[in-house]
Amino acid sequence: MKHIYEKGTSNNVLLLLHGTGGNEHDLLPLGRFIDPDANLLGVRGSVLENGMPRFFKRLKEGVFDEKDLIERTKELYDFIDEAAQTYGFDRRNVIAAGYSNGANIAASLLFHYQDVLKGAILHHPMVPIRGLPLPDMTGLPVFIGAGKQDPLCTKEESEELHHYLTEANAAVSLFWQEGGHQLTQHEAEQARVWYREQNM
Repeated sequence: MKHIYEKGTSNNVLLLLHGTGGNEHDLLPLGRFIDPDANLLGVRGSVLENGMPRFFKRLKEGVFDEKDLIERTKELYDFIDEAAQTYGFDRRNVIAAGYSNGANIAASLLFHYQDVLKGAILHHPMVPIRGLPLPDMTGLPVFIGAGKQDPLCTKEESEELHHYLTEANAAVSLFWQEGGHQLTQHEAEQARVWYREQNM
C-alpha cells in the first residue's frame, strides 16, 4: 500500500487513515499534534471512487460493499505486519487514528481481528459491518469523535458503534461536538487530551 513513514522517538506508532479523497499525507499534522513523539505511518487507500482514494468500495453513500470491506481490511492488516518488519517497530504498539472512511476501516480492523490495535481514535466513523460476532476487546481504549449535526454519521450510528464496542468490553469514550462531518480543531484537541490520559 502506498504510504509514508516518519520515525519518532517513542515506541508508539500512529496508523493514520484519511477520509475519502485524501492521501497518506493528510493526517500527518493530526498525528504529530496528538503525539509529537510517535512514529507516524500514513497510508493511502487503494480503492478509487471517481478518482478519489478510499480504503474500500461502497455501493452508494452510507452503504458499504461488505465483501470488498472484508478484503481491504485483511489487506490493511497484512500491510501493518509488513510495515512492522520493514521499519522495525513492535506490531503491538500500533494505534489507529482515522477520519471518516479511514475511521471506518480502522473500526473494521477492530471488528475482524483480536488484538489488532493498541488503541483507536475514530473521527466520524460509521458501523463498518453488522451481524458479526466481535472479538474480545477488554480494556482496549477507543475514542469516537462525532458531530451532533453530522448528516453522514448520524447520532444513532455513532451510538450504535459505541454500543457494539462497549459490548465487546472496549473502553470507549464518545465525544460530541456541535458541528457536522468536519474534523474540528476542538475535536482534535479532545482526542489529544484523551490520548494523553490513556498513558499508552
